[in-house]
Order: sequence, then C-alpha cells, then structure tokens
Amino acid sequence: MDEPLLIGLVSISDRASSGVYDDKGIPTLRDWFATALTTPWKMETRLIPDEQAEIEKTLIELCDSAGCQLVLTTGGTGPAPRDVTPEATLAVADKLMPGFGEEMRRISLNFVPTAILSRQVGVIRGKSLILNLPGQPKSIKETLEGVKDADGKTRIAGIFAAVPYCLDLIGGPYVETDEAVVKAFRPKSVLRPK
Repeated sequence: MDEPLLIGLVSISDRASSGVYDDKGIPTLRDWFATALTTPWKMETRLIPDEQAEIEKTLIELCDSAGCQLVLTTGGTGPAPRDVTPEATLAVADKLMPGFGEEMRRISLNFVPTAILSRQVGVIRGKSLILNLPGQPKSIKETLEGVKDADGKTRIAGIFAAVPYCLDLIGGPYVETDEAVVKAFRPKSVLRPK
C-alpha cells in the first residue's frame, strides 16, 4: 500500500498573512482535494507574505524537510511589483516543467482575457512537484479541473489530470481521483487494477 500523498498548500498574500482579510486559497484547495482525491492524502499549510526569501524558504522546507510530494502555491503570480512567486519557485527548482504554466494560461483564457498576465510555473525539486496556481478561488478550481461544457463534460482537461502520473515518475505515491471532478491520465501500461 502506498503512503498517503502529502500536499503542501502555500497561500502567498501580504494582506491575508497580516490578518487584513481571511485567506481563501488554502480553504479552496483543501475542499477541492477532499472531493477530487479517492486515495489517502494529508496536508501541510502555510500562509506567508509576498517576500521572495520567505517563499523560497517555505518551498524548501515543505519539499526537503516535511517531505511533501506535491506543493501548490496560490497568489503572487501576476505582473505587480510584489508578485514574486514564480521567481521564488524557479530559484529552488531542479527542473522546469513548462507545460503546467502553459496549460494554466490556456485554460484560464477560456474564462478571462487577462490570463495572459499570469506567470504561473511548474517545477520539480528533488522528489516534489511544485505548481503555482492563480490566487482567486474560482480560477484555482478551473485550472485544476479544466473547461467543462453545460452538461459537465470536460472539453479541456485541467492540469491535475497530469499530476498523478508526474508524481509516479518522480517517485511519489500512486494517486487516484474521482473522475467526476478530474480524470487522472496515465498510460495503460502503468494503470493499476481498481
């Protein structure tokens, strides 16, 4: 039996981290994983300000010390001067996974033209996959699940469809999803019997 997936959830916001308003990123992600994953998982959460050194330190700690196989950040990916999440993520990366950022922007363009302003990236650090997600709860869900038609049928797969197989390839646990939320894709040769 595989160990549970350990997910690091990092919300990056000056105002939420200082108590000006309630963080919406971590609750949105926690609720999404509660419906999307059918295999065991646990989470580590961090709410931090838009400070590059703090973001880098947090990502390193979650990957190297806490042992998170998947780390998702939310916030700090726009063009504003304080938005430094991609720079911090790239600074701690061993490998760049450009397809994740490209696909997040492609998905988001189905909803808002300002998606081209987003600078999300995906990287590997050791045996951890780190993904920068948008900051808005609605955008987080859309990016993970993809674009669906009026009947709920997926037109464009969300980025999470590729995450379980990526985790397989880097030595993480075997993760399965509720296909009604997001269908994980794996080559037939590596599928496990249900």
